[in-house]
Amino acid sequence: MVTNVTSLTRSGLADFVVQRVSAVIMGLYTVCVLGFFFVTPDVDHGVLRGYFGSFGMQTFSTLTILSTAAHAWIGLWTVGTDYIRPHYVGPHATSIRLTFQALALTAIFLFVVWSLRLFWNL
Repeated sequence: MVTNVTSLTRSGLADFVVQRVSAVIMGLYTVCVLGFFFVTPDVDHGVLRGYFGSFGMQTFSTLTILSTAAHAWIGLWTVGTDYIRPHYVGPHATSIRLTFQALALTAIFLFVVWSLRLFWNL
């Protein structure tokens, strides 16, 4: 079995499980937010602040943000290792792949920081 230090868990099975669990969390969050809009007839800024500013939704949002980040990293790492190879892009594939992964990780990190700041500074 080949392992790589840039993988999230260095295990294909664990990555598979993380992807599935994170997808379920993101799905539940979507249902929860859509359900709020369906059962709340008059939505204004104050109602939204109250809903997303509650401790339960802040916690659920944080879990969803972290799940999205893990899901995205595993997906992008897989794409990078599957398609950025010497067979496809030439002899500089390793440096291109590591650059791609560094940029992806930076973007995911910025997304997490921005999102957490958004939800916890309501």
